[in-house]
Amino acid sequence: MKPNLTNIKNIVFDLGNVLLNLDFDASIQAFRNLGLNSEVVNRQQAYVDPVFYELEVGKATPEAFRKQVRRILKNPEATDQQIDDAWCAMIRDIPAKRVEMLKMLAKNYDVYLFSNTNAIHIKRLHSEFRDMYGIEFPSLFVKDFYSHEIHERKPDLASYQKVIELSGIIPEETLFVDDLEKNISGAVKAGLKTFWLKDEMEVAEVF
Repeated sequence: MKPNLTNIKNIVFDLGNVLLNLDFDASIQAFRNLGLNSEVVNRQQAYVDPVFYELEVGKATPEAFRKQVRRILKNPEATDQQIDDAWCAMIRDIPAKRVEMLKMLAKNYDVYLFSNTNAIHIKRLHSEFRDMYGIEFPSLFVKDFYSHEIHERKPDLASYQKVIELSGIIPEETLFVDDLEKNISGAVKAGLKTFWLKDEMEVAEVF
């Protein structure tokens, strides 16, 4: 299945499990190694404590996040580096074929990024991407939008509206690509064209 690019001028990509490979269990295990008990984690929400959401929408600073994580872990000795490493354990890689896809698409479309993420993850991702490819990750996009910077997250309608406003894109001329059905539904409400990238699909082959 291929996306319909008729009359499309802009493509907005999600990050996690679309461009970036993730392994959520790796972070859960890393936190368990630091003392996390199973009550803080459930399969639906992953991390129950509100500080994880607050970090994602920029209401909690990385410092406040680490402080709360130490409380959750009941491990006051956990260092900033240990906490960041555990939190970033889920970050895997952005394969070269996806980087080439973005460069190719940028010749004919305005390419954007919109991700629910946080300052700790993005700092790590940008550093690792620079080390791997020798270029800055944001250089692949006209603009990259992150939930912790715009203080809104998918699938809330306000998040898409803010991205539309800040980028100046016309929704009817814009294709939004995400791996989560709820985020696709939110984008439809905002008037965006959508493509749901399902589990068995590889984005570099779809485009």
